[in-house]
Amino acid sequence: MIGQAVAMGYAVRDYVAEDEPSWLRCRVLSFLGTAVHDDAVPAKPEVGGAELVAVDGDVVIGILDLALHGDLATIETIAVHPDHQHRGIGGALLSRAKSRARALGATTLDAWTRDYPPTLRWYRAMGFSESDHYLHVIADQRTSADEPARAVVPRPGLRVVRAFLHAEPAEEAGLRREFARVHGCRRFAMPLRGQLGGRGDHVDHRAVAQDGHRQR
Repeated sequence: MIGQAVAMGYAVRDYVAEDEPSWLRCRVLSFLGTAVHDDAVPAKPEVGGAELVAVDGDVVIGILDLALHGDLATIETIAVHPDHQHRGIGGALLSRAKSRARALGATTLDAWTRDYPPTLRWYRAMGFSESDHYLHVIADQRTSADEPARAVVPRPGLRVVRAFLHAEPAEEAGLRREFARVHGCRRFAMPLRGQLGGRGDHVDHRAVAQDGHRQR
């Protein structure tokens, strides 16, 4: 896979601090037009597993952050710059991440992502299986002036202008009638050793999933 990546005009390596400006540009541009288009960060988050990048020269064109929770490895972020998609970069990053996760002792690899069809297709094509889901509800006054007030009761002296909430799938139909932005957040997982559903699935996956989550 490494040789193939180099032949395709990019290299996969570990992230270094000097990559941060290019990393941030890659992430925000890759998220535009997706279900996580408003999930921008001002600095690269730290993760306790592996930080991988695909680079074309000195320019970051793909990113994958992997967090480790016991024997569960979770993809915190995976993204490919829109000018470099459909070159196998995501697959190359995933291949390196799987090897790194196994070396760190993980037995299960998972990711949470919103219901953006191209992303869902990619995870399925890469061999992941869907195993759980819940809802993201975004109540925003820019969508409708009274949406936040219908979602959250603020303490005296405060006014809610935007709220991000979790909900159960059984509530989806009613929430979609009430709020403009309701997204399914789906867990995809694959075994790194043995059978899926063994060690690693005792972790509270929703607790470790970051809001806005992963593009994955």
